[in-house]
Amino acid sequence: MAEQGMYHEMYRNASIGGTLADTLDDLISSRRIEPQLAIKIMTNFDKAIAQVLGEKVKARMSFKGHLDTYRFCDDVWTFILKDVKVKLDNSQQIEVEKVRIVSLLNATSAHNGGKK
Repeated sequence: MAEQGMYHEMYRNASIGGTLADTLDDLISSRRIEPQLAIKIMTNFDKAIAQVLGEKVKARMSFKGHLDTYRFCDDVWTFILKDVKVKLDNSQQIEVEKVRIVSLLNATSAHNGGKK
C-alpha cells in the first residue's frame, strides 16, 4: 500500500476540501482541537478522497473544446479548455465556457516509476 504522504493535496481546493478546512479552522480558533489534529484530518482526507474517487466513481463523460493553455510542472499536467461541450453518460450535453483539467500520476504509478 502507498505511504500516507504520497497522496496529492489537489482535492483540498474542491468545495468539499475547502469546507473541511474552514470547519477545522473554526475548531482550532475556538480551541476545540489542536492544529496537529487538523493536519492529521486533512492528510486522512487526501488519502480517503483519492481512494473513493478511484474505486467508487464509475460515471463516464466525453468532452470537446478548444485547448487554450497547457502546462507540465512537477509531474502534473494542467490543461485549460474553452468553449467546451460535455456529454454525460445519460446523453445529456452541457456547454461550458472554460474547463480546467489537472492530471497526475496516482501514488502507485508514481512509486513504480510511472508504470502500473
